Amino acid sequence: MLSTDATLWPMLAHSALVFFLYWLLSRKRFEAVHAGSAEPGHFRESREEPPESRAVHSNLRNQFELPVLFYALSLVLYVSTADNGGTVALAWIFVLSRYAHTYVHLTSNRLRYRRPIFMVGFFAVVAMWAWLAVWLVLN
Repeated sequence: MLSTDATLWPMLAHSALVFFLYWLLSRKRFEAVHAGSAEPGHFRESREEPPESRAVHSNLRNQFELPVLFYALSLVLYVSTADNGGTVALAWIFVLSRYAHTYVHLTSNRLRYRRPIFMVGFFAVVAMWAWLAVWLVLN
C-alpha cells in the first residue's frame, strides 16, 4: 500500500492554485479601481464584476465546484487508507487538469479546449470515487 502522505500533495497543489487565483483577483480588482472602471463598493456589495477581473472571478468560483468532491474524496481515501498509486495518479491528473483549465480560462477562454480539459479532471474524480466504492465493497 502506498504511503497515505502521497494523497495530500495533490490537495496542496490545488490549494496553491486557489491561493494564486485569490491573489490575482485582488490584483485585478485593485487595478480596476485604480483605472476607474470599478469602485471599491462594487466588491463589498458583490455587484457586477469589472471586465478586468471577471474571468479570474469566474475561474475562482470554478475551483469550489467539482474540486469540493475531490477534497472530500481525498480526505476519505487518506483516513481510510484506501489510497494507492492509482488514486494518487488520478488525483494528480485532476489537479493538472485544473491548472490547464485555469490557464485556458484566463487566456484564450476557448471552450473548444476548456471542455475537454474539464472532462479529463471530471473523469479522474469519477474514477477515484468508483475505486472507493470498490474498496468499500471488498473491505
